[in-house]
Amino acid sequence: MDRLTEMEAFATVVDQGGFTDAARKMGISKSAVSKHVSSLEARLGARLLNRTTRRVSPTEIGLAYYDRALKVLNDAGEADALVSSMQSDPSGLLRISVATDFGVNHLSPILGEFLEEFPEITVNMVLNNRYVELISEGFDMAVRIGELEDSTLRARKLSETVRRMIASPTYFQKHGRPQKIDDLNGHKLLHYSSQGGSAVWKLTAPSGEKRQVRTAGGLSVNDGQSLLNAAISGLGIAYLPSFLYARAMAEGLVEDAMPDLPTETLGIYAVYPPGRFTQPKVRAFIDFLVHKFADKGPADW
Repeated sequence: MDRLTEMEAFATVVDQGGFTDAARKMGISKSAVSKHVSSLEARLGARLLNRTTRRVSPTEIGLAYYDRALKVLNDAGEADALVSSMQSDPSGLLRISVATDFGVNHLSPILGEFLEEFPEITVNMVLNNRYVELISEGFDMAVRIGELEDSTLRARKLSETVRRMIASPTYFQKHGRPQKIDDLNGHKLLHYSSQGGSAVWKLTAPSGEKRQVRTAGGLSVNDGQSLLNAAISGLGIAYLPSFLYARAMAEGLVEDAMPDLPTETLGIYAVYPPGRFTQPKVRAFIDFLVHKFADKGPADW
């Protein structure tokens, strides 16, 4: 006999408190349930149920077996659900959290293509510059950049970006270009306030030495695009990821302030709540992003 069917019959008898109700629950005859349980006991060489004319209850061994059997049956059910979900068409509301700058510049332009490919999905993209609590705030996933803080979330790497210090040519003409890290103390350094309360840049010298520089430029803003605009306008030096400044640099609007410094590489990740299987709508969007960003290296944004 099938082991899972034997386990199910036994567990259902325990749950229902008797063979008659178990048979009704399973949609089979009472004799069939009894045969499954008897076969299980014979195979295990142990009595799992105490049977009287008035009630049926698990033995001590039966109770221990029942706990394990439930786990096996639940796992089998989830495995079936996984296959079913992977074969079903992605649908439903997909809530995404993403940093404002990245969402505006790199997700919004490609959402139409995604929705055309998956018409049964509705996207609610929330733009903000904070780490949301995915589960408690009702998000299906988020796109995050840099070091991941929440190790309980599942993550899939989409691409990479680099962070460099940039400023406009007119700024360098007026204030000169820093030659070493200590020179930055004499420059206007624009602070990206969403990095946290500490207005400090963490840099690596050509020698590999880790250095910290406190920003002091008269401007602190929690929006990367606004900070880039400030740098283009000549207000100071900004420390930004390449997905923000790449186009401006290609157009000659900004330049690398210290090209000899080692590059800081940041990962771009899709993160989503842990679970035994991923919802089809989430898997579809992540696969879409992996495909769209496949040809983007750290300097290709």
